[in-house]
Amino acid sequence: MSMILGWGRRHLAGLTALLLIVVLFLIAKPATATDDERRRVAAGYRFTALSIAIPGGLPQQSIRRVNKEYTHIDAWISSVGAGVAMNDIDGDGLANDLCVTDVRIDRVVVTPTPGARQERYEPFVLDPAPLPMGPHMAPMGCAPGDFNEDGRTDLLVYWWGRTPVIFLARPDATGLSAAAFQPVELVPRPAATDGGYTGPRWNTNTVSVADFDGDGHEDVYVGNYFPDGPVLDHTVSGGVAMNRSMSAAYNGGRDHILRWTGATAGTVTFADVPDLFDDDVSRGWSLASTATDLDGDLLPELYVANDFGPDRLLHNRSTPGRVRLALVEGEGSRLTVPKSKILGHDSFKGMGVDVGDLNGDGLYDMYVGNITTSFGIQESNFAFVNQARDTDDLRQRLADGRAPFVDRSAPLNLAWSGWSWDVKIADLTNRGRADIVQTSGFVKGEVNRWAQLQELATANDTLLEHTSSWPRVREGDDIAGGQPLRLHAQMPGGGYADIAGHLGLAVPIPTRGIALGDADGDGRLDMAVARQWDAPVFYRNDSPGTGSQLSLKLNRPPTGDAVTGSPVIGADVTVRTPDGRVLRGRVDGGSGHSGRRSFEVHIGLGDVTGPVQVDLAWRDRTGAPRAQTVTLTPGRHALTLGTQAQEASS
Repeated sequence: MSMILGWGRRHLAGLTALLLIVVLFLIAKPATATDDERRRVAAGYRFTALSIAIPGGLPQQSIRRVNKEYTHIDAWISSVGAGVAMNDIDGDGLANDLCVTDVRIDRVVVTPTPGARQERYEPFVLDPAPLPMGPHMAPMGCAPGDFNEDGRTDLLVYWWGRTPVIFLARPDATGLSAAAFQPVELVPRPAATDGGYTGPRWNTNTVSVADFDGDGHEDVYVGNYFPDGPVLDHTVSGGVAMNRSMSAAYNGGRDHILRWTGATAGTVTFADVPDLFDDDVSRGWSLASTATDLDGDLLPELYVANDFGPDRLLHNRSTPGRVRLALVEGEGSRLTVPKSKILGHDSFKGMGVDVGDLNGDGLYDMYVGNITTSFGIQESNFAFVNQARDTDDLRQRLADGRAPFVDRSAPLNLAWSGWSWDVKIADLTNRGRADIVQTSGFVKGEVNRWAQLQELATANDTLLEHTSSWPRVREGDDIAGGQPLRLHAQMPGGGYADIAGHLGLAVPIPTRGIALGDADGDGRLDMAVARQWDAPVFYRNDSPGTGSQLSLKLNRPPTGDAVTGSPVIGADVTVRTPDGRVLRGRVDGGSGHSGRRSFEVHIGLGDVTGPVQVDLAWRDRTGAPRAQTVTLTPGRHALTLGTQAQEASS
């Protein structure tokens, strides 16, 4: 006995550590589902794949021409740019129009969703002329909005190689075509005497549209990836950079917020807010963002998902005319929580982000996609679950610089999904439960380059900013090229499971942007998916036996000759059901990587068939906060939000 006790005393520290590891493993063990359980849940979902029409006769490419410094990694540099937005662009009342960024043609295409009423107009390419362009620019995404506030849907296109362009819908247009839009600059610049482009060479990968200063007008956040420079100019060598670290790089492109300052029928002006961000916030390598009011004051917080370093959550403390955003960070015991799982301290590769209520407590949570490939680069996604008691508690903690969000990705079985990109949280079968759609995959080819990438990922950080240190990744090379689209559905036990393989969605093609909207008005969310170097695809939602739902189109009162008013970006919706559930939604101005959901607020109600209480909160055009409770029956509703909420007649 004395020998056993002596051995125990000598090894007490090791036994304690082993016990702690076992306990933490049991706590964090994912609630994985069996294949039969996945199949049973998948039986409630059904999607029909349909082709998206793209104009023919345009020059095709299979890789981009890049700066000579990047020649040996041109496939890496060419790995982004596929995007898609779903919205009501033609004003027929349905989210049945797509704005597609197609890397194969390096053009932005407006096209109807396939299926019923597809023949409304012919697909067309947005034409930026007469604005100065050049051969060394490429579009990266499209964000709809009513930027000049005339009630018509405009399109903001962002690029590598120049500042964004807003395509304003012409008031005299009789139908959708390239001629129906007037391109204007988002960023004012002096005119060039030779007609060439003289503005900054931004390399943008994400934008979010929101009223950041609370003055009643939508502003634009622009997240740049590479520093300003000739990334796509194949005639030069140099003037470009790579990240200075795999986990703490702060030498990316500078981020901006453009504040709305005025508009007429054919113009809109914005001012770049100076000195808004510190360098370690502004110069992350931005890939995704969301601007969503988390604490209930109708000022949107900004979450930026950064590659090669910590993501940033910025608490909004603005006043009309003055944008103020303060960095807040998560808390947690370093004994039980790894540093990279604490919000704002992660070293992961943030690729996509969305906001939604993952646990049904009426508070917004956040889901972030990272690189999570076993035997490749194994990080984890983040399911940042809100730990605040209520919105008042959350507001106070954020005001103190603390972000009460804890990663629950492992116990929810959401931690691993491949080389992730865009994410969208939505109720696809109207059960009153959040689903998560997630794109994945990087570079598709025949030669596996994972080994070389692993060598790079473990190299000394001082080597990384030198392009010569990077291994070859060219056309024909493969890194995570066969990873499919994911659809994480909530299981009866509360965790999630990927059921894409049971629905025909798990196609081994790299995907990027996800757009969601009810294209045919049947009460089920459809989705369009942008694929990198492949054709985009539309998935019509034909799910059987779905629950009831509330679809809300929330617009401002119309002005002038407009039939409808502008969408109330940032308007918040809380539904209280008779059985005590609290369901949340908002008018989203552009969360994610390169996919944009429609402006309709879609909330699944499950078995509810009678009227529900709906709490609405918004800012009117003067910037004044408004709140009103209405009672609505399940189905589609159009409401006008001015000083009061009123149901529209049509």
